[in-house]
Amino acid sequence: MKMKTHKGAKKRFKVTGSGKVKRMRAFKSHILTKKDAKRKRRLRQSSLVATTGEVKHVKRLLQA
Repeated sequence: MKMKTHKGAKKRFKVTGSGKVKRMRAFKSHILTKKDAKRKRRLRQSSLVATTGEVKHVKRLLQA
């Protein structure tokens, strides 16, 4: 039987062409008035999943 893709992971992560895992940054949904513009601007940027263990885990969820 085929394994199903984890839908929560599918919405949060994307595997790049070179096999790295991209993610968006947290802390950008609410209570934004006290955060300065520079910080909010940085939070708009995507980032990579840091450790190899986490990358392996996410790829397993995504079946990639």
